[in-house]
Amino acid sequence: MLDDFCKKASTSFYKQYGLISHQINSYNDFLKNGIQNVFDSLGEINVEPVHDPSGDEIVRRHAKVKLGKVHLEKPEFWAGESFSSESGTEYLILLPKHARLQNITYSSRMSVQIQYQVYTQEMDEGGILETKKEHVSKKILLEDNRDITIGRLPVMVKSDLCWMSDISKGDCDFDYGGYFLIKGAEKTFIAQEKTCLKRLWLVNNPIWTVKYRSVIGKERVYVKLMDTHIRGGGKVITVFLFSSVEIPIWLLFFALGVTSDKHVIDLIGTDFNDNTIVNTLLASIYDADQKSKDFRKEGKAFNILSNALREKWTYTPKQAFKDCLEEMLFPKLHGFNRKARFLGYMVKCLLEAYTGRRKVDDRDSFRSKRVELAGELLEREVRVHLKHAVRRMTKALQRDLYGERPLHPIEHYLDASVVTNGLSRAFSTGAWVHPYKRMERISGVVAHLRRANPLQMMADMRRTRQQVQYTGRVGDARYPHPSHWGKVCYMTTPDGENCGLVKNLASTCIVSINIQVNLLDMLIKSGMEELVDDNSISFGEKHKVFVNGDWVGICDNAASLVDDFRSKRRRKEVHYQVEIKLDDKNGEVRIFSDAGRLMRPLILVEGIKNIKLLKSGDYSFQSLIDNGIIELIGTEEEEDCYTAWGIKHLLHNTETNSHKYTHCELDMSFLLSLSCGIIPFANHDHAKRVLFQSQKHSQQAIGYSTTNPSIRVDTLTHNLFYPQKPLFKTVLSDCIGTPKHNSSQRLQSGNEYYNGQCAIVAVNVHLGYNQEDSLVMNRASLERAKFEDNIVFGKIQSKIGRVDNLDEDGFPYVGARLQSGDIVIGKYAESGNDHSIKLKHGEKGSVQKVVLSANDDGKNFATVSLRQVRSPSLGDKFSSMHGQKGVLGFLESQENFPFTIQGIVPDVVINPHAFPSRQTPGQLLEAALGKGIALGGSLKYATPFSTPSVEDITNQLHRCGFSRWGNERVYNGRTGEMVESLVFMGPTFYQKLVHMSEDKVKFRNIGPVHPLTRQPVADRKRFGGVKFGEMERDCIIAHGATANLFERLYTLCDASHMHICRKCNNMAGVIQRSVPRGPKIRGPYCRFCESVEDVVKVNVPYGAKLICQELRSMGIAIEFGSELC
Repeated sequence: MLDDFCKKASTSFYKQYGLISHQINSYNDFLKNGIQNVFDSLGEINVEPVHDPSGDEIVRRHAKVKLGKVHLEKPEFWAGESFSSESGTEYLILLPKHARLQNITYSSRMSVQIQYQVYTQEMDEGGILETKKEHVSKKILLEDNRDITIGRLPVMVKSDLCWMSDISKGDCDFDYGGYFLIKGAEKTFIAQEKTCLKRLWLVNNPIWTVKYRSVIGKERVYVKLMDTHIRGGGKVITVFLFSSVEIPIWLLFFALGVTSDKHVIDLIGTDFNDNTIVNTLLASIYDADQKSKDFRKEGKAFNILSNALREKWTYTPKQAFKDCLEEMLFPKLHGFNRKARFLGYMVKCLLEAYTGRRKVDDRDSFRSKRVELAGELLEREVRVHLKHAVRRMTKALQRDLYGERPLHPIEHYLDASVVTNGLSRAFSTGAWVHPYKRMERISGVVAHLRRANPLQMMADMRRTRQQVQYTGRVGDARYPHPSHWGKVCYMTTPDGENCGLVKNLASTCIVSINIQVNLLDMLIKSGMEELVDDNSISFGEKHKVFVNGDWVGICDNAASLVDDFRSKRRRKEVHYQVEIKLDDKNGEVRIFSDAGRLMRPLILVEGIKNIKLLKSGDYSFQSLIDNGIIELIGTEEEEDCYTAWGIKHLLHNTETNSHKYTHCELDMSFLLSLSCGIIPFANHDHAKRVLFQSQKHSQQAIGYSTTNPSIRVDTLTHNLFYPQKPLFKTVLSDCIGTPKHNSSQRLQSGNEYYNGQCAIVAVNVHLGYNQEDSLVMNRASLERAKFEDNIVFGKIQSKIGRVDNLDEDGFPYVGARLQSGDIVIGKYAESGNDHSIKLKHGEKGSVQKVVLSANDDGKNFATVSLRQVRSPSLGDKFSSMHGQKGVLGFLESQENFPFTIQGIVPDVVINPHAFPSRQTPGQLLEAALGKGIALGGSLKYATPFSTPSVEDITNQLHRCGFSRWGNERVYNGRTGEMVESLVFMGPTFYQKLVHMSEDKVKFRNIGPVHPLTRQPVADRKRFGGVKFGEMERDCIIAHGATANLFERLYTLCDASHMHICRKCNNMAGVIQRSVPRGPKIRGPYCRFCESVEDVVKVNVPYGAKLICQELRSMGIAIEFGSELC
């Protein structure tokens, strides 16, 4: 019963969250809160007029602009004046399918309420009053308060702002949204891993430092342990403030109002029985006394600090230094006493880490990381472009405020195209603004959404990326980390330079959003004492309570506080994405409610008894959370959990296991990613082979990418004619099924993520044609459309050829068969110049559709889609689901294949040598299980980590009347004789990959050459040649085949000739010169010797002649020696 409940709970999880909820939820949070925060952060913009150096007495005009509430409209497009006059509708609904076909951006118009005021300032006649301040009155000249368009914001498909979010059935059954449409191209965000700025950061390399970090550089505070030159050595503590000044730590304590050394020691509150700590503190006091005497006098330390900042800062702050310190030093804590106490806590952490009482932070742990998604990334990018628009507005407005120039409406100054074009450019190029370096941009944030099959599309939207400065020096960042368990897949990562840096989310991992709830009142009710602005109170051994890294209070009984808080979370009184951690060793309670934390669902053991309380079997995921049966656990809180790996481990809790389980996994395979969790018997295969399948082969397999190919035109798509679902099942593929549109009760399994067909595979040798991973296939199976697919590519406008298939409008008719060199779009200018587009070398096919459209710039364009039907041919690449890739080596007739006593002939023959060294017994187990399933067996699941045993599989085969080990007696198809050895045979799921020989074969006799070097061009589509490089030349030299080398590098490449003067060994040019008493003649002539004697003609490659001429243009002469051959 509990196993069935776990499956239902997992299904309800995917029904509520899906696989890309992290993308959509982050974008929706940006629409609700993030975009308004961006405009609110600008505050009130005061525009001062430019200074008049002439000193004329004119009234100076001032302006004030304030951006208020933001309003976003659903995507629409302007229909044009003629259409609006006829229909009365100026704007029409813009759907994603329109944006794809018209190559426009699927975006929303963003308007903001703006308060615009122009005024003058005049001093009253009273002049200076008793307060000795000038009394200035303001006279308003122009005031405007309305909504204006500030730009266009790209809309994520299926978000709250998209039209498709309210429609039950979309264009494509495999499309779950989560991407953007930028000029017709589909773009998606790659989740960016970044260090968490909500907590202190303890490091010991290159020096011991505790860091209070912030996005704003001037708010950062680093407390360091520095070497000292005091007699006896030791360390002193210094503090690096606001990225500008470094001072002794004792000086900062006294600047914050601490009155005595004893008071500072009490604020630090560490173990003073340790001589290392005592010596370090004494050295720090001595260091402060040496650098600034008498700093203990009242106000002296603050004056020293303000003078040091005044020297370093290049600007003068408008407010007093005391207010600057209040705003910039620990800005979330108010009051100097709270700041001094937090500074003491930082020093305590540093000293405890230095003496081994506290661990330094692990930068590779997800405790110390956050994941940035659409909300955070868009907020950063919009802020940059909005500030750019405001700067331009300020400069333009300043010019018009001077003198008596006429003023324009605010739209004239605030250019909406700055935000629109800036966002469009960022999405198109993928260069995103750096988190804190203003002038830098980072790549790898936005990627083009690939659609080879639905699995590749989903994997692209669940990728994460860790940005590193140098890919060669990243420490342990590439290695798996214990905190990845259940949140990031260990297998799905690319091989090569990005191995371990680009990762994929586990199948049940979700990303938290920012919970904007005041937790302080809830914590006070649970037993917390709020942190007061008073340094005289001693906390003793009380636990510190931190909310998102900010010290908010203390508590006596931390365990009771944490238990009470968790129980409130399970009773819906606290948001279910808030996590709490009890750190008894360091005396801390940490609570986090910020965005970007990776979380996953676990069954709460205490809540299992509540399952029977669910009304009428309501297994919706939200009801399971509300009833305390399941809770979301983050990396921080997971350290307090003792989790069973499955229901059977929970029920078989033996006496030897003294600990009591607190949580239980929904399924063991959920720690893998989507593309890895659907691999049968993945836990039986070598990890490298599982990586090949999950990262490469599954995303290159030809399936059926979309169910709406008629209303979209992609550059290149592959569609398998008869995709099949595998015989086996996995828990993950069952749970991610989506409700059918006709009946909400039946579930359609996630079979679209399997892209291939079930083939009868025999493990055997066949005439030597399946050596080295090659395959032998049955020709009769392929004639029955086995692994047959069509390839569709669009040809858009980018000179002269056959025009037989073109209609009068210049486009080919649907069904026309075009070959390489044919005109596909007929086009000419008014002057008569032909600008037609023809198919390049290797491009051919039947015309599938012709689309004539226009983009939002008003430019018309045409798209012609061609279709090719391809059957497997020699050299095409295939793969099983276990990383066993191979190319087709031979097509054998069915009558020549070996056959079983039942008359079964295999479709594929694979070499037995492919298994021992590759260590992929999972494929053999899949074939044996599939054979039993095909015969009506009851064992059907091949879920990783919970697969049936080998004994169960063999017994199932035996019960069906077959050999236990899957071996078959076969007969030779050529002779009819019985083959002595038994052959292992069974159905295996095989994938046809996109790598086909027809796309890669390259041949050439003569063809186009480069106009400069006269050597063959390199591009295959331009009928280019195959490169013969330096290493190939070395091989030919080693063989001694000089004639072959001469032919390859000279005769068939760039054969040419030149003239050389044998007197001076210089090149002689061919010129036209006059001779005495005769007409002008043209021929070789040496300008150095001024003669034609001893000028010989030699054969050289044109590239050698070209480099000689280029060197001569630089004043470098080359001499040539020549001999008669």
